[in-house]
Amino acid sequence: MADTLSALRSLMASHSPPLDALVVPSEDYHQSEYVSARDKRREFVSGFTGSAGLALITMKKALLWTDGRYFLQAAKELSDQWNLMRIGEDPAVDVWMADNLPKEAAIGVDTWCVSIDTAKRWEHAFARKHQKLVQTSKNLVDEVWKNQPPPEINPVIIHPLEFSGRSIKDKLNDLRENLKQEKARGIIITALDEVAWLYNIRGSDVSYCPVVYAFAIVTSNLALLYVDKRKVSSEVLSYMEDNGIEVREYGAVSSDVALLASNQLNALSAVKGTQAEVTGNGTKEMKDEFELIWADPTSCCYALYSKLDADKVLLRPSPLALAKAIKNIVELEGLKRAHVRDGAAVVQYLVWLDHQMQEIYGASGYFLADVGANKKKYSETMKLTEVTASDKLEGFRASKEHFRGLSFPTISSVGPNAAIIHYAPRAETCAELDPDKIYLFDSGAQYVDGTTDITRTVHFGKPSEHEKACYTAVLKGHIALGNAHFPNGTNGNALDILARVPLWKYGLDYRHGTGHGIGSYLNVHEGPHLISFRPQARNVPLQESMTVTDEPGYYEDGNFGIRLENVLIIKDAGTKFNFGDKGYLSFEHITWAPYQRKLIDLSLLIPEEIDWLNSYHSKCRDILAPYLNESESAWLKKATEPISI
Repeated sequence: MADTLSALRSLMASHSPPLDALVVPSEDYHQSEYVSARDKRREFVSGFTGSAGLALITMKKALLWTDGRYFLQAAKELSDQWNLMRIGEDPAVDVWMADNLPKEAAIGVDTWCVSIDTAKRWEHAFARKHQKLVQTSKNLVDEVWKNQPPPEINPVIIHPLEFSGRSIKDKLNDLRENLKQEKARGIIITALDEVAWLYNIRGSDVSYCPVVYAFAIVTSNLALLYVDKRKVSSEVLSYMEDNGIEVREYGAVSSDVALLASNQLNALSAVKGTQAEVTGNGTKEMKDEFELIWADPTSCCYALYSKLDADKVLLRPSPLALAKAIKNIVELEGLKRAHVRDGAAVVQYLVWLDHQMQEIYGASGYFLADVGANKKKYSETMKLTEVTASDKLEGFRASKEHFRGLSFPTISSVGPNAAIIHYAPRAETCAELDPDKIYLFDSGAQYVDGTTDITRTVHFGKPSEHEKACYTAVLKGHIALGNAHFPNGTNGNALDILARVPLWKYGLDYRHGTGHGIGSYLNVHEGPHLISFRPQARNVPLQESMTVTDEPGYYEDGNFGIRLENVLIIKDAGTKFNFGDKGYLSFEHITWAPYQRKLIDLSLLIPEEIDWLNSYHSKCRDILAPYLNESESAWLKKATEPISI
C-alpha cells in the first residue's frame, strides 16, 4: 500500500495541473454497487474490500469513508497509513475537502467514475474557497496498477419472454411515451441493470450480477446499445436488429452523446424500427420540437454529462428504475418459484449443518439447548469453517433448476464475525464453526426466473438469555413490518420504524436500512425504493407489485450478530374500508425457511405474533415438502411444529 500511495502522489504532483488531492470512488463507469475485478480501484489502493466506500489521497494523508455496515470491517482491513472516516459520524467527504484542503486546491477524479449528483455537490462545496474539481487526464489508479485484471469478454445472453414477461417493443414504447411527456428527445441510460432490463439481455460481466457492461441511448426514433462487439454473437445481433436496436462499440458512447447534444445522432445502419420505420407518436415533430436530453443524476457519470448543454439536460431519475421495480405477473410468479427452490436449498443446508455440528463438535443441535457440547473433533480435516459451510450451501443451491450462480458473496459468520454486518469470510483467515456461538448466514442466488436473498440466524448449543432476548426483538420487528398495512403513497422511510420499535424498547438498534428491492434475475439490491431511516427512502412510495426485503438486525461488537431476512411482494391489502379512496397495501412473504424455536423467548411474544409464526411455519412445511426427501421433511416438520400459546 505504501508503494501504491507513493506512486499515486508522484503522478498527482506531475499532473497538469498538479493535484492537491485525488478521489478514488468505488464505482465503475455506470455507478454500479458491485463492480468487476478490473474496476475495484478503491479496493486496490486502500485494501478495504467492502462494496461501499470512497478513498481520498492527499500529499500527506489517506482517508477512507464508508457506512455503518462496514465500520468494523474497514477498521480491520485498513493499514495504519489510512484514516477511517465513518459516514454519519465524521464530516462528509465534500465537507472535509472544502475545510481541509487549501484555497484554489485542485481535486482530481476520473469523472467517468462519479455521478452528476456527486460531482455537482462537490463543486458546490468547493466554491467557497475557489477549489476546483479536475478531470484527470487518465485514471491514475490504472497507471500504477501493474497487475490490473483485463476486461472480461463474456457473451451477451438473450433473456427470453417466458422469463421477462414483457417485450422490448412494449418497454421502448413506454419509454418513448415518458420522453414525450417530459418533452425530451432522448435519454442516456447508464445503469447496467436498466440496460439489461430494457433490452431483455443478461450477461456475466460483474460477479453475482447478471449484467453486461453497456450503455444505451434511446430517442424517438433510435435505440442504441453500446457494448464490446466481441460479446455479441450473430444470434444476439439478429435479435437486436429484429427489435430495432443498433449495436455500437462500447467506447463510441462518448462521441455519440456529443452528437446527441447537437441533434446530429443518426442511425448508421438500416435497423428495423429506426428512423423512417417509426410511425405514430408524432416522431418527426418530437425531434424538432423537443430539446431536452434526459440523464439520471445518480447513475449517469459526470464525463458524459459534461458533453451536454447543461441548460438542455433533464436531470430526473430514470423512468426505467421504477418500471423495472414494478414487476409484471410473469416476473412475480418466477420470483415465487425461485424462492421455493431456494428455500428448499436452505432447509437442506440446515439439516446437513445440524447433523455436522452434532457429529463433529458434539453440539446439542438445532432443536436441543443442552449445555456442555464436548467439542469432539476427530481431525483437522473434519472441521467446519465459515467458508466450507457456505460452499456446501452453494452446492445445495446449484442442484436446483435454473440456478446461474450466487446473487452476492455469502455472509457466513460465527460469533463476533456475525457482528460485522457485511462480513466476507476468506478461506485462509475465516473462523471455525463453534457450537457455543451464534451463526448468521445471509445468502442468495441468481436463478433465470428470479433473484433471492435470505438471512437466518441459528445456534447449535445453548444460547444465552441475552441472545434470546435480542433475537426475539429482531423477530418481533421482522413480523411487525411484514404484517403492516399502509395506504398508497406511503414510503419506506415511514415504515422503517416498525422494525426498530421492539429493539428501541431495550435501547438497541442497527446501522443499516431495513429493506431493499430485489431484481428479476438482476441485481440483488434494486431501487428506486427502499425501507430505511435514510432520507432517500422518502423519494419513492412503495407500490403494488414491487419486491422489498424485510431484514432488521442487531449487532454486538465482539460478541455476536443477529439478522432475519425475507423477501416480500407488495400487494393490495383488501381492507374492509378504504378511507380517502387511497387504496391500502400489505406484504406477501415469498421466502420460506424456519425461524429457530430455541432462540425465541416466547414470553416476549404476543398471541398475534405466535399465530403468525405458526401460520408461516405451516406454509413452509406445505410449500417445501415436494422438494425434500423423507429425512429432510421430517426435520422440517420438527422445526416448524406449532407453538402452543
